[in-house]
Amino acid sequence: MLDLHTHSTFSDGSDTPEELAAKAQRLGLRAIALTDHDTTLSHERMAAATSEFDVELVPGVEVSLRDNEFPIERGGRTIPRSVHVLAYFLPLEAEHPLQRELAALRHDRDVRNHQLVTLLQEKGFERLTLEYLAGLSGNVDSIGRPHFARAMFELHPEIVGERTDARWNEIFIEWLGSTGFAYIPKTSMPLEQFVDAAKGSDTVFSIAHPLVNYIEEASSSAIEATMPRVMASLRERGFRGVEAYYGGTSAPTRSLMVKLTRDAGMIPTGGSDYHGHYKEDVALGVGRSGDLLVPNEVLDELKAAR
Repeated sequence: MLDLHTHSTFSDGSDTPEELAAKAQRLGLRAIALTDHDTTLSHERMAAATSEFDVELVPGVEVSLRDNEFPIERGGRTIPRSVHVLAYFLPLEAEHPLQRELAALRHDRDVRNHQLVTLLQEKGFERLTLEYLAGLSGNVDSIGRPHFARAMFELHPEIVGERTDARWNEIFIEWLGSTGFAYIPKTSMPLEQFVDAAKGSDTVFSIAHPLVNYIEEASSSAIEATMPRVMASLRERGFRGVEAYYGGTSAPTRSLMVKLTRDAGMIPTGGSDYHGHYKEDVALGVGRSGDLLVPNEVLDELKAAR
């Protein structure tokens, strides 16, 4: 049993690397990938913790990029599609080109966070500051949207209401998401630029939660009509995996995605997309539905693809 998509306090998860490793051991996971957003700075601590708990660690990261091959039509305009990408077995040396691209993405996020604080203050969230957010995240470099949402509930319930599971999800739609009042667009780094930076290394790329990225309504017919073409394009551009075993989808959907991934000659990767208490309905290893099971042989295939 594997979980190849998790987050810690180094990005937008609530568990430290040590807590994450301990939970992985208790669940009986063979291996875990810590895929914090835009950073591998959590790797050293996670490596020490997983070694202590006898869980195999897969070096990983998750990044948000632009896929210009599949643009979105919105409001009469054509805009690039924002997609999430998982990279496994990536180089950890700071001077490597891939790590320099990660540094550029972190800088972009830092600028965006400053802009978002200013915008929210202008819209009535006067008590929300960068210092308060850093206190929630533990590090100014790891501030993400969940920390903004938490601060909005804690500091200004008169604007956003009482925090409930439903309101927590709605805050991302109403305020922080791509159609929200306070949306700040992410980087415009194209997918190909990031993949090209990994050339010559053992990095294996997989597209994260592909249905979230590429399909508006994830019906079986829409998946079968759209995903083969997407998978073929991604494979041509250097991807070896598709996150077919995604913790946010149902068992029938996962089965269909695994079949399509195999048909495309790609590896069906998988994970829970665990964020700790920031996504309380998503459990480590087993995902939102509680029945996620990523087979051990997926890791063997990823290793062979390096």
